[in-house]
Amino acid sequence: MALLEVRGLTKQFGGLAAVSDLDFDVNKGEILGIIGPNGAGKSTIFNMISGTFQPTTGSVVFQGENITRMPAYKIAGRGITRLYQGNVLFPNSTVVQNVLIGLHLHTNLSIFGFLFGTPAAQRRDKELYTEAMEILKYVGLENSANELAKSQPHGKQRLLGLAIAIASKPKLLLLDEPVTGMHAEEVTNMVNMIRLLRDTKGITCIVVEHNMKVVMNLCDRIVTLCYGKKICDASPKETAENPAVCEAYLGVDNAA
Repeated sequence: MALLEVRGLTKQFGGLAAVSDLDFDVNKGEILGIIGPNGAGKSTIFNMISGTFQPTTGSVVFQGENITRMPAYKIAGRGITRLYQGNVLFPNSTVVQNVLIGLHLHTNLSIFGFLFGTPAAQRRDKELYTEAMEILKYVGLENSANELAKSQPHGKQRLLGLAIAIASKPKLLLLDEPVTGMHAEEVTNMVNMIRLLRDTKGITCIVVEHNMKVVMNLCDRIVTLCYGKKICDASPKETAENPAVCEAYLGVDNAA
């Protein structure tokens, strides 16, 4: 059984079908790419998987459970986390505080414990701080822990967003344009980090990305969309050689 199963997924806005009768699977431990021209429906798919949008028709099954019409917070609680294209941070908090906020969302302590500083809460705070620093070390931000999030360059802010996502302990990570706005060294660093998440933490990833070099080098398999419909589901090599993909996305000249 696949980790994620998408069947007949359709989303209509008025008379426009942003996504139409879409089927695909994501296997555990896989890095799946979703590509397509602007307006192809890529972000709409992420919105439906994460519960931001409800589909018009179709289903999303995660770990054998139908999550199609679950609210977003319940889907997140099942282990699906989204890294947005924009840097969604607490800009006036420190780097480590941002990660701590992510970790606190998953603690079992009561609000009373945190408000009144019970011994259990104090012990848990120390444990969470240690865990937050371990996550920052994992993504290479430990030396920036006490700096404000808003003072970090764009590449480090993207890594901080990834650190916050890791704090939520995801089983499936939805990465929306993870390398947008990055220079070459930052792109390489992010690509290596996504691979590391899969190889060392077992986190399955779906990547929506316009940088074709990144997609071809990073992903195990690629789903290509055009006007909301799937036109290819194949390996990177097969995708690059597919005439329909070349015409719709890569450009006809690339088929030569």
